[in-house]
Amino acid sequence: MCHPLARNQIPPGRFHSSGFVVASAGHLQNHPGKSQMTSRKTFIAVDLGAGSGRVIAATTDLATLELEELHRFDNPGTDLPGGSYWNILGLYREILEGLRRGVEKHGETIVSIGIDTWACDFGFIDADGELLGMPHQYRDPRFEGMADAMHAIIPEAGIYARTGIKTNFYNSSLHLLSEVRRGSPALASARNLLFIPDILAYWLTGRQAVERTNASTSQLVDPATGGWATDVIAALGLPGGIFGEIVAPGTVLGPVRAEVAAFIGRAGIPVVASASHDTAAAVAGIPMKGLGNLWLSSGTWSIMGVETDRPVTSPQALAYGFCNELGVEGTVRFLKNIGGLWLIQECKRQWELDGEPLGYAEMASMAHAAAPFTAFIDPDDASFASPGDMPEKIRAWCARSGQPVPQDKGQVLRVATESLALKYRVVHDRIRELTGLEFERLHAGGGGIQNELLSQATANALGIPVVAGPVEATSC
Repeated sequence: MCHPLARNQIPPGRFHSSGFVVASAGHLQNHPGKSQMTSRKTFIAVDLGAGSGRVIAATTDLATLELEELHRFDNPGTDLPGGSYWNILGLYREILEGLRRGVEKHGETIVSIGIDTWACDFGFIDADGELLGMPHQYRDPRFEGMADAMHAIIPEAGIYARTGIKTNFYNSSLHLLSEVRRGSPALASARNLLFIPDILAYWLTGRQAVERTNASTSQLVDPATGGWATDVIAALGLPGGIFGEIVAPGTVLGPVRAEVAAFIGRAGIPVVASASHDTAAAVAGIPMKGLGNLWLSSGTWSIMGVETDRPVTSPQALAYGFCNELGVEGTVRFLKNIGGLWLIQECKRQWELDGEPLGYAEMASMAHAAAPFTAFIDPDDASFASPGDMPEKIRAWCARSGQPVPQDKGQVLRVATESLALKYRVVHDRIRELTGLEFERLHAGGGGIQNELLSQATANALGIPVVAGPVEATSC
């Protein structure tokens, strides 16, 4: 995740004549008017994904930035008779181990700890400060059918105009409505609601607070004020008292508790409510200055958007599927989720199952060698959303649409890559339409920027340079 004090210190890299650029992400500019730091400082980033987590040390003297992975661990969900859950106690234990390793190696140079995770999932805290059960996963089947139930109370256009968030199956609003409908004992006993990063920060510090970027994804926050949309909360029958303090990214929550300090080996380290939603952290880590910049967070899933100073909640924005999520420094991230490298990752997985394992470098070479522009798919078509035989799904889509069917692996990969770049063009054009902005470049971060063919195809499709870097956008 991007520490709020380090934002936008990475200068852009060199532009290549091809229109593809690799940012020199290891060099930081000095703050204007500030003297050069005389000592190294280390920021500890806890970066949790829906499949794995890691603890990273970012050490800087404002001339260089070094990222070091201290600890990596799995984050498997657990299916029980009562639903699908996250093992948050196990995650907390792994975080403590990562912090212990960080203190062992970096000691007194550590100046703060921050956490980012996926969005929407939450837990309830009771009057004694205890977590009421394990948090449910956003894919828990108990939440199915809640969108229709919510829209019977508040039409989708109404809740979009109020919160800037399009209804999706993973919204916190739907999960909470499910708790109301089934008479949840945990909800009845709750005194506070905390999202996943908030729970972990609470256990580290003893302070209960909700960080704004993550809260804004819940479909329960007013993007214009950054506070709770109390009218929406009341209309859904939710107890207003559980929605507590929302803090801005960059807020110091307090030092680690004495018990934490005893385990990790150092007292007094501040825990900061950094941009705790992983996408907000990724965008904050992309080197760009000011508002109105077009950005892309490129990974298993892609997210494209622009930072603005106010939400865009028009009916056309809803029809196109855009959301308004809050970012750092009071910004609004007007964005669209897009199918990403999932297509290529699933092709790789299928070929491994077929006994033909391929590395990403070899797959990239095969795609480069394949003929361009033979066929196209819609990466966001529902047929590509679930795991399965992705090469066959791509061939079947081409056949159904009357296009040439890719015959070999390289052609399948080329179709997937070029189709994704063209989908980026569609989203780029819709952002221009909805905001009236024009863009001179696309700032891209995340693991997907290592796919040079995709970056070049994107630059060609958009007709503007792609400024690529850093790869570790959520952690820098």
